[in-house]
Amino acid sequence: MTATVSSQSATAAGGAPAEAGPRFPEGFVWGAATAAYQIEGAAAEDGRGPSIWDTFSRTPGRVVAGHTGDIACDHYHRYADDVALMAELGLASYRYSISWPRIQPDGTGPVNTRGLDFYDRLTDELLAKGIDPVVTLYHWDLPQTLQDRGGWTVRETAEAFAEYARIAFRRLGDRVQTWTTLNEPWCSAYLGHASGRHAPGVTDPAAAFAAVHHLLLGHGLAARALRAGGAEQVSITLNPTAVYPADPDSLADVEAAQLVDGLHNRIFLDPLLRGRYPVDIIEHMRHFTDLAWLRDGDEQLINAPLDVLGVNFYQPTYVSAQPGAPAAADSPGTEGIAFRDPLGPVTDMNWQIEPAALTRLLERIHRDYHGIPMLITENGAAYPDGPGADGGVHDLDRIAYLDGHLRACHEALSSGVDLRGYFVWSLMDNFEWAEGYAKRFGIVHVDYTTQTRVVKDSARWYQEVIRRNGLAGRARAEE
Repeated sequence: MTATVSSQSATAAGGAPAEAGPRFPEGFVWGAATAAYQIEGAAAEDGRGPSIWDTFSRTPGRVVAGHTGDIACDHYHRYADDVALMAELGLASYRYSISWPRIQPDGTGPVNTRGLDFYDRLTDELLAKGIDPVVTLYHWDLPQTLQDRGGWTVRETAEAFAEYARIAFRRLGDRVQTWTTLNEPWCSAYLGHASGRHAPGVTDPAAAFAAVHHLLLGHGLAARALRAGGAEQVSITLNPTAVYPADPDSLADVEAAQLVDGLHNRIFLDPLLRGRYPVDIIEHMRHFTDLAWLRDGDEQLINAPLDVLGVNFYQPTYVSAQPGAPAAADSPGTEGIAFRDPLGPVTDMNWQIEPAALTRLLERIHRDYHGIPMLITENGAAYPDGPGADGGVHDLDRIAYLDGHLRACHEALSSGVDLRGYFVWSLMDNFEWAEGYAKRFGIVHVDYTTQTRVVKDSARWYQEVIRRNGLAGRARAEE
């Protein structure tokens, strides 16, 4: 794939010649993403039951400033205006998640038709504006009743998830082509059950590994249920990270990186795409659990065919061997490994900005997993931005972040990676999990008191990227 000349002038401001801007393949999908608990609000309306995030956010000390998703961005009532805004920006696709407790308040049993009615309305509104819906079935809001019975540490939840997938597909499958089972099971398992920084707030490595397995099993069972119903495309979204040894010439650092890669990446990618857990990670898990939850045939169930793999990316990971270092709370068994603090520029989350790491990660997945087609299902940055004196939000740092990572995507495409689209995180500022409303990822600013939306400069920049199906050229020095 070769870059073509940008639709803007080939001469940059000031008269300096400009490089041709990279173009993306015809049909490359441009979208934005959100998640139900982060934007919908209406937490107790129309029959919705409580989720683990309702419980967690209402527990003192769990979420910044005691924030909850009770109102969030009030998208439940304002969805039509939000879809109109998406259409104005030229989005071809919108990735939204369904709230499981809005569909089945107890996680099993009777279906709440009023909950399904909302997703009917949202889907129809999107299609009426020419925007394709991409549905995520689980973006962390497990019904609290299922958590009370063991949550993702027990097999019952995986089986219940498959039935929930059937219910959602029966209602929306005639209009939704792409179905994503899970979003970032790494977070659900490790942040939810090892470090306890996310709901349900458990701190037990054995529970974390049981959750990894039952999340993946739930994916496999749900994928089969979706296929049986006639789903056109089935996906799962992971948050793989590019893991590097701090010193690539140090054997100890290389071995440390191999373990962290196994816990973060291969523990998910291998059973999903190869049909088996990595041998080294199986042995690592035995330090914490007897693996009684791993039954014959489970790995084959997990290995359901995927049409596309969702990739969420924000930052790389650098590790080194450091005797005496305690294990990272979200990486059980990593005693003796140090996770390097970010170097260079960071976002408001203190996440290192390194677009080249995204290129290398995509190339690695393409190489190691038989050219699996991929979508960037989340990529974005938090910055403490807000309206200026003129009422606009001039988020130049976010524009630079997105521009750099889209160029990284283009590099991956040029090297042969089958990358089919990009979804910016996030369409709008929202409830950022344990950070509450303190961090803003949106390309649209939300005033949480008035619910006023202000289109940021980054949204207008993205609108132009979509229009030209590519990026502007960069000025180069005169020779």
